[in-house]
Amino acid sequence: MTRHGFFVVAFLRRERLTFGCADERHSAVQAPPILEARKLTKTYRSGAGELTVLADVSFEVERGSTCAILGPSGSGKTTLLGLCAGLDQPSSGDVLINGASLGNLDEDARAALRNREVGFVFQSFQLMSNLTALENVTIPLELRGERNVADRARDLLGRVGLGERSGHYPTQLSGGEQQRVALARAFINQPKLLFADEPTGNLDGETSGRVVDLIFELNRELGTALILVTHDLELARKTERVIRLRCGRVDQDSGAAS
Repeated sequence: MTRHGFFVVAFLRRERLTFGCADERHSAVQAPPILEARKLTKTYRSGAGELTVLADVSFEVERGSTCAILGPSGSGKTTLLGLCAGLDQPSSGDVLINGASLGNLDEDARAALRNREVGFVFQSFQLMSNLTALENVTIPLELRGERNVADRARDLLGRVGLGERSGHYPTQLSGGEQQRVALARAFINQPKLLFADEPTGNLDGETSGRVVDLIFELNRELGTALILVTHDLELARKTERVIRLRCGRVDQDSGAAS
Protein backbone atom coordinates (compact mmCIF):
# COMPACT_ATOMS: atom_id res chain seq x y z
CA MET A 1 0.00 0.00 0.00
CA THR A 2 1.31 3.49 -0.85
CA ARG A 3 1.93 6.08 1.83
CA HIS A 4 -1.07 8.06 0.55
CA GLY A 5 -3.19 4.91 0.79
CA PHE A 6 -2.05 4.33 4.37
CA PHE A 7 -2.97 7.86 5.36
CA VAL A 8 -6.46 7.77 3.89
CA VAL A 9 -7.25 4.31 5.30
CA ALA A 10 -6.03 5.44 8.71
CA PHE A 11 -8.10 8.61 8.50
CA LEU A 12 -11.32 6.98 7.36
CA ARG A 13 -11.19 3.79 9.43
CA ARG A 14 -10.04 5.23 12.72
CA GLU A 15 -12.80 7.81 12.67
CA ARG A 16 -15.32 4.96 12.95
CA LEU A 17 -14.12 4.33 16.50
CA THR A 18 -14.95 7.62 18.19
CA PHE A 19 -16.70 10.84 17.29
CA GLY A 20 -17.94 14.19 18.51
CA CYS A 21 -17.59 13.73 22.27
CA ALA A 22 -15.15 16.44 23.28
CA ASP A 23 -15.89 19.82 24.84
CA GLU A 24 -15.24 22.49 22.20
CA ARG A 25 -15.29 25.51 24.48
CA HIS A 26 -12.57 27.80 23.15
CA SER A 27 -11.81 31.40 23.92
CA ALA A 28 -12.99 33.64 21.11
CA VAL A 29 -10.53 36.31 22.29
CA GLN A 30 -7.37 34.24 22.73
CA ALA A 31 -7.91 31.30 20.43
CA PRO A 32 -4.68 29.38 19.84
CA PRO A 33 -3.21 28.88 16.37
CA ILE A 34 -5.08 26.14 14.55
CA LEU A 35 -1.81 24.22 14.12
CA GLU A 36 1.46 24.27 16.04
CA ALA A 37 4.43 22.08 15.14
CA ARG A 38 7.03 22.03 17.89
CA LYS A 39 10.53 20.72 17.17
CA LEU A 40 9.28 17.78 15.12
CA THR A 41 11.84 15.08 14.39
CA LYS A 42 11.18 11.76 12.67
CA THR A 43 13.85 9.06 12.57
CA TYR A 44 13.54 5.55 11.18
CA ARG A 45 15.78 2.80 12.53
CA SER A 46 16.90 -0.25 10.59
CA GLY A 47 19.74 -2.71 10.51
CA ALA A 48 21.70 -0.25 8.39
CA GLY A 49 21.41 2.47 11.04
CA GLU A 50 19.21 5.55 11.46
CA LEU A 51 17.59 7.69 8.79
CA THR A 52 16.32 11.11 9.90
CA VAL A 53 13.68 12.38 7.48
CA LEU A 54 12.62 15.41 9.56
CA ALA A 55 14.78 17.34 12.01
CA ASP A 56 13.62 19.97 14.51
CA VAL A 57 10.79 21.44 12.41
CA SER A 58 8.73 24.16 14.12
CA PHE A 59 6.04 26.53 12.86
CA GLU A 60 2.53 27.80 13.60
CA VAL A 61 -0.45 28.24 11.28
CA GLU A 62 -3.11 30.79 12.15
CA ARG A 63 -6.84 30.25 11.72
CA GLY A 64 -8.18 30.88 8.24
CA SER A 65 -4.70 31.42 6.77
CA THR A 66 -3.07 29.73 3.78
CA CYS A 67 0.36 28.13 3.90
CA ALA A 68 2.37 26.09 1.42
CA ILE A 69 4.98 23.51 2.42
CA LEU A 70 7.33 23.45 -0.55
CA GLY A 71 10.21 21.15 -1.34
CA PRO A 72 11.60 18.58 -3.77
CA SER A 73 10.83 14.87 -3.56
CA GLY A 74 12.45 13.38 -0.48
CA SER A 75 12.50 16.65 1.46
CA GLY A 76 10.08 15.34 4.11
CA LYS A 77 6.86 17.08 3.00
CA THR A 78 4.55 14.05 3.17
CA THR A 79 6.14 12.87 6.42
CA LEU A 80 5.50 16.29 7.92
CA LEU A 81 1.88 16.21 6.78
CA GLY A 82 1.36 12.82 8.40
CA LEU A 83 2.81 14.05 11.69
CA CYS A 84 0.80 17.28 11.67
CA ALA A 85 -2.41 15.35 11.00
CA GLY A 86 -1.73 12.82 13.75
CA LEU A 87 -1.57 9.94 11.27
CA ASP A 88 1.98 9.17 12.39
CA GLN A 89 3.90 9.95 15.56
CA PRO A 90 7.17 11.90 15.78
CA SER A 91 10.35 10.52 17.27
CA SER A 92 10.43 13.72 19.29
CA GLY A 93 8.51 16.97 19.40
CA ASP A 94 4.77 17.60 19.46
CA VAL A 95 1.85 18.83 17.35
CA LEU A 96 -1.09 20.87 18.64
CA ILE A 97 -4.33 21.13 16.67
CA ASN A 98 -6.65 23.84 17.96
CA GLY A 99 -4.68 23.86 21.20
CA ALA A 100 -4.87 20.09 21.81
CA SER A 101 -1.55 18.26 22.07
CA LEU A 102 -1.58 15.14 19.89
CA GLY A 103 1.17 13.70 22.07
CA ASN A 104 -1.24 13.61 25.02
CA LEU A 105 -3.97 11.75 23.11
CA ASP A 106 -4.35 8.04 22.40
CA GLU A 107 -5.18 6.79 18.92
CA ASP A 108 -8.95 6.96 19.37
CA ALA A 109 -8.82 10.50 20.76
CA ARG A 110 -6.61 11.61 17.86
CA ALA A 111 -9.14 10.10 15.45
CA ALA A 112 -11.97 12.00 17.13
CA LEU A 113 -10.01 15.25 16.95
CA ARG A 114 -9.29 14.77 13.25
CA ASN A 115 -12.93 14.04 12.55
CA ARG A 116 -13.96 17.33 14.18
CA GLU A 117 -11.19 19.61 13.02
CA VAL A 118 -9.43 18.30 9.90
CA GLY A 119 -10.09 17.67 6.21
CA PHE A 120 -7.82 15.96 3.66
CA VAL A 121 -7.31 16.19 -0.10
CA PHE A 122 -4.89 13.67 -1.64
CA GLN A 123 -3.07 13.64 -4.96
CA SER A 124 -4.59 10.26 -5.88
CA PHE A 125 -8.16 11.28 -4.87
CA GLN A 126 -8.67 8.19 -2.61
CA LEU A 127 -12.35 7.79 -3.43
CA MET A 128 -14.14 4.53 -2.63
CA SER A 129 -14.68 2.89 -6.02
CA ASN A 130 -17.85 1.03 -4.96
CA LEU A 131 -19.58 4.23 -3.77
CA THR A 132 -21.18 6.99 -5.82
CA ALA A 133 -19.92 10.56 -5.69
CA LEU A 134 -22.69 11.42 -3.23
CA GLU A 135 -21.89 8.45 -0.99
CA ASN A 136 -18.18 9.29 -1.00
CA VAL A 137 -18.91 12.82 0.17
CA THR A 138 -21.11 11.67 3.06
CA ILE A 139 -18.49 9.28 4.52
CA PRO A 140 -16.95 11.65 7.13
CA LEU A 141 -20.34 12.57 8.59
CA GLU A 142 -21.63 9.00 8.63
CA LEU A 143 -18.47 7.82 10.39
CA ARG A 144 -19.22 10.17 13.26
CA GLY A 145 -22.78 8.98 13.53
CA GLU A 146 -24.70 11.71 11.73
CA ARG A 147 -27.75 10.80 9.69
CA ASN A 148 -29.77 12.47 6.93
CA VAL A 149 -26.65 14.04 5.46
CA ALA A 150 -27.40 13.56 1.75
CA ASP A 151 -28.78 17.07 1.27
CA ARG A 152 -25.60 18.63 2.64
CA ALA A 153 -23.52 16.45 0.34
CA ARG A 154 -25.65 17.38 -2.68
CA ASP A 155 -25.22 21.06 -1.86
CA LEU A 156 -21.43 20.73 -1.75
CA LEU A 157 -21.35 18.72 -4.97
CA GLY A 158 -23.37 21.49 -6.57
CA ARG A 159 -20.88 24.09 -5.35
CA VAL A 160 -18.00 22.21 -6.98
CA GLY A 161 -19.97 21.87 -10.21
CA LEU A 162 -20.99 18.23 -9.92
CA GLY A 163 -24.65 18.52 -8.98
CA GLU A 164 -25.64 16.43 -11.99
CA ARG A 165 -22.99 13.76 -11.34
CA SER A 166 -23.84 12.77 -7.77
CA GLY A 167 -25.00 9.28 -8.78
CA HIS A 168 -21.88 8.47 -10.78
CA TYR A 169 -19.12 6.15 -9.58
CA PRO A 170 -15.45 7.23 -9.62
CA THR A 171 -14.71 5.19 -12.75
CA GLN A 172 -17.38 7.21 -14.56
CA LEU A 173 -15.72 10.52 -13.65
CA SER A 174 -12.69 12.29 -15.08
CA GLY A 175 -9.64 12.97 -12.93
CA GLY A 176 -10.71 16.56 -12.36
CA GLU A 177 -14.22 15.48 -11.40
CA GLN A 178 -12.86 12.91 -8.96
CA GLN A 179 -10.70 15.56 -7.30
CA ARG A 180 -13.72 17.85 -6.98
CA VAL A 181 -15.61 15.01 -5.27
CA ALA A 182 -12.64 14.66 -2.92
CA LEU A 183 -12.83 18.41 -2.22
CA ALA A 184 -16.51 18.18 -1.36
CA ARG A 185 -15.74 15.26 0.96
CA ALA A 186 -12.94 17.23 2.63
CA PHE A 187 -15.21 20.21 3.36
CA ILE A 188 -18.39 18.32 4.34
CA ASN A 189 -17.57 18.42 8.06
CA GLN A 190 -16.60 22.13 7.87
CA PRO A 191 -13.03 21.55 9.07
CA LYS A 192 -10.99 24.26 10.71
CA LEU A 193 -7.87 22.88 9.01
CA LEU A 194 -7.44 21.39 5.53
CA PHE A 195 -4.38 19.45 4.39
CA ALA A 196 -3.97 19.23 0.61
CA ASP A 197 -1.13 16.92 -0.46
CA GLU A 198 -0.12 17.58 -4.09
CA PRO A 199 -3.82 18.08 -4.95
CA THR A 200 -3.17 18.75 -8.64
CA GLY A 201 -0.35 16.27 -9.16
CA ASN A 202 -2.45 13.92 -11.32
CA LEU A 203 -4.29 16.60 -13.30
CA ASP A 204 -3.62 18.45 -16.53
CA GLY A 205 -2.91 22.19 -16.47
CA GLU A 206 -6.41 23.48 -17.23
CA THR A 207 -8.08 21.08 -14.80
CA SER A 208 -5.47 21.88 -12.14
CA GLY A 209 -6.34 25.56 -12.35
CA ARG A 210 -10.04 24.92 -11.76
CA VAL A 211 -9.35 22.66 -8.78
CA VAL A 212 -6.93 25.18 -7.23
CA ASP A 213 -9.49 27.97 -7.64
CA LEU A 214 -12.08 25.82 -5.84
CA ILE A 215 -9.72 25.05 -2.96
CA PHE A 216 -9.03 28.74 -2.33
CA GLU A 217 -12.67 29.71 -2.85
CA LEU A 218 -13.87 27.23 -0.22
CA ASN A 219 -11.01 28.26 2.06
CA ARG A 220 -12.23 31.87 1.96
CA GLU A 221 -15.93 31.06 2.27
CA LEU A 222 -15.59 28.68 5.22
CA GLY A 223 -12.63 30.29 6.98
CA THR A 224 -10.69 27.02 6.86
CA ALA A 225 -6.93 27.18 7.33
CA LEU A 226 -5.20 25.62 4.33
CA ILE A 227 -1.89 23.77 4.35
CA LEU A 228 -0.86 22.98 0.81
CA VAL A 229 1.94 20.42 0.38
CA THR A 230 3.56 20.75 -3.03
CA HIS A 231 6.74 20.86 -5.10
CA ASP A 232 5.07 23.37 -7.47
CA LEU A 233 6.47 26.87 -6.84
CA GLU A 234 3.74 28.57 -8.88
CA LEU A 235 1.04 26.90 -6.78
CA ALA A 236 2.88 27.69 -3.53
CA ARG A 237 3.00 31.38 -4.43
CA LYS A 238 -0.80 31.54 -4.30
CA THR A 239 -0.67 31.10 -0.52
CA GLU A 240 0.04 33.78 2.08
CA ARG A 241 3.08 31.96 3.41
CA VAL A 242 5.65 29.49 2.06
CA ILE A 243 7.72 27.12 4.19
CA ARG A 244 10.55 25.51 2.22
CA LEU A 245 11.90 22.13 3.31
CA ARG A 246 15.28 20.79 2.30
CA CYS A 247 16.72 17.51 3.55
CA GLY A 248 14.14 17.33 6.34
CA ARG A 249 14.77 20.81 7.73
CA VAL A 250 13.10 24.20 7.32
CA ASP A 251 15.30 26.00 4.80
CA GLN A 252 13.17 29.16 4.46
CA ASP A 253 9.94 30.41 6.04
CA SER A 254 8.35 33.52 4.58
CA GLY A 255 6.19 33.84 7.71
CA ALA A 256 8.93 33.43 10.30
CA ALA A 257 9.40 36.19 12.86
CA SER A 258 12.33 38.42 12.04
